[in-house]
Amino acid sequence: MTRSKILITGASTGLGAAMARDFAAKGRDLALCARRVDALEALRDELATAHPGVTVAVRGLDVDDHAAVPEAFGELRDELGGLDRVIVNAGIGKGAVIGSGRAAANLATATTNFVSALAQAEAALAIFRAKRAGHLVLVSSMSAVRGLPGKKAAYSASKAGLAALGEALAVELAKSPIAVTTLLPGYIATDMAAKAGDARMVAPLDKGVTAMVRAIEREQTRACVPQWPWRLIDLALPLLPAAVVTRMST
Repeated sequence: MTRSKILITGASTGLGAAMARDFAAKGRDLALCARRVDALEALRDELATAHPGVTVAVRGLDVDDHAAVPEAFGELRDELGGLDRVIVNAGIGKGAVIGSGRAAANLATATTNFVSALAQAEAALAIFRAKRAGHLVLVSSMSAVRGLPGKKAAYSASKAGLAALGEALAVELAKSPIAVTTLLPGYIATDMAAKAGDARMVAPLDKGVTAMVRAIEREQTRACVPQWPWRLIDLALPLLPAAVVTRMST
């Protein structure tokens, strides 16, 4: 099934913008949301020039304003004449050692990456249930596979919550016309990844996004991307001794 009208949150930069470019090249109409309207408008102009047959609608949206999410999704649905797929991509990577006096960073991460993702899933599934069709994509992280210590604790917990939500929805909707995909990206060359891990494990942006889009198009229920080496890490990480996980997280 071709999903021709796709909404992406967090689309002004990084993985969101790169996915928008990939889907536009495939001829899909796009609804793009982010806080930075100027960056969205620049991306819309770029895509309109490169792919003149594609419709690109944009809205400024802070996903932490939960009441604004269904309103923005509804406006974009109406502007595109429907939505077939919603990619919940907006997220942040702040974090501090819990109890170190920087609670605000951890609370912001937990809110945006889980609570605000839940608000987006609520808005998307309300649209999909009404039309009895659609594809919800949740962008989690390989950090969801195991609780990571130190400054990554709140981030890994927030992404684990999102992955659990995706698993629950996939089971609930398995026999329905609504598909659910949870993506677990490893390190992909964005500003966030550059601060997160071993540079030797960071995939180029084009390779990482190609793997993400491939998994989305296949509508896999759960996908580690890129598959190598992250599928192997997905299997190994829960079995590693705590001391090894600690060394990997520092």
